[in-house]
Amino acid sequence: MTHPRPAAPSPSTWSIVGSGLVALAVAMGIGRFAFTPLMPLMIRDGALDAVEGVEWAAANYAGYLIGALTASWFSRDPRRGLILSLGGVALTTLAMAEVGAMPSALYGALLRGAAGVFSAWSLVCASSWCLAELARLRAGRLGSWIYTGVGLGVAFAGVLAWLGGRQPAHWLWAELGLVASAGALLVWALSRGQSSPRAERSSPEAAAAGAPGRRGGQWALVICYGTFGFGYILPATFLPAMARELAPDPLVFGLTWPLFGLTAALSVAVVSRSLPSVSRRRLWALAQAAMALGAALPVMVPALWAVAASAVLVGSSFMVATMAGLQLARAARPDNPTPLLARMTSAFAVGQIGGPLLVRAIGAGRFAGWDALSVSGAIAALLLAITALWLWREGRPSADPGTRV
Repeated sequence: MTHPRPAAPSPSTWSIVGSGLVALAVAMGIGRFAFTPLMPLMIRDGALDAVEGVEWAAANYAGYLIGALTASWFSRDPRRGLILSLGGVALTTLAMAEVGAMPSALYGALLRGAAGVFSAWSLVCASSWCLAELARLRAGRLGSWIYTGVGLGVAFAGVLAWLGGRQPAHWLWAELGLVASAGALLVWALSRGQSSPRAERSSPEAAAAGAPGRRGGQWALVICYGTFGFGYILPATFLPAMARELAPDPLVFGLTWPLFGLTAALSVAVVSRSLPSVSRRRLWALAQAAMALGAALPVMVPALWAVAASAVLVGSSFMVATMAGLQLARAARPDNPTPLLARMTSAFAVGQIGGPLLVRAIGAGRFAGWDALSVSGAIAALLLAITALWLWREGRPSADPGTRV
């Protein structure tokens, strides 16, 4: 017997994919990560100092954790949560243009904290709504494409800061705010009329993947995802600073962030196109292993090429790990994935807060000739490698029923 070919994706399907891609580009590339390339420009303009920059970044991490813990509020209607959170990202980004005129630095910290909340809501709601709608339309394989939006957003913000670095930083914030506003309106228009997720009857495979007693169950996913957050945040936070120490020219070190975002987008596109049926646990394991190498390389080799290689390794793996982890959550709880997605995002947020806190706790001391960043990077690489090995073992065909998600 011959099996019918899958139906070609409908316009409704592409509207959902486009909604998710644009939403994640706005929420993560602008709301979450734009501060990284703009912070040096704000320091240059006198809008903040280095200490305030660290505090504002910490406020964003804390807001991201709060957003992850509260994202389950939107489990009944994740599309509504997505539109609301994208509007919040646009407003907080526009408001950052006025931060230099405010008498207190607390204003900027509050804005960055709010942006973190909205970014977490957007990631959870976009994943929950888009993946559920695509599954309903029997186009689940296209769900991977929405995660290219994060890398594209990061690359866009990085290129804007690189090419427009001679502008005052508040102009760049205003430009990004307008782009975020346009993106939020586009997502609202594309998603209008689409069905809200409905409870689905779990397949035997999905039920097995989500069984509480199964090895590699839901809490193991949460722990691995939290380790991923801890391991990725160190290079993601400090790569531009490492590059600046080795190459002071902003036209050189300024390319680190666009490179990071571009490789993130390309890696997800390659995986979505070429590896749609690969076990998501094994795909996640490979990404975690590449990230471990990326975290370790600048520690072992203090050279510009090592920093560039780390940007490629971490940039190309962090969104693949995000995609695979969230797709596994969707497979584990097809009836209502939002609570599990929120728990995983919360663990990620805790991990990414823990990374900079460890660097700060070690302080100026040295251990075996290594400074705080080197020690933290070595710990991150070790934890990433351990979880990669575990995920690879659990990704055996007999152990990973959720190969296609």
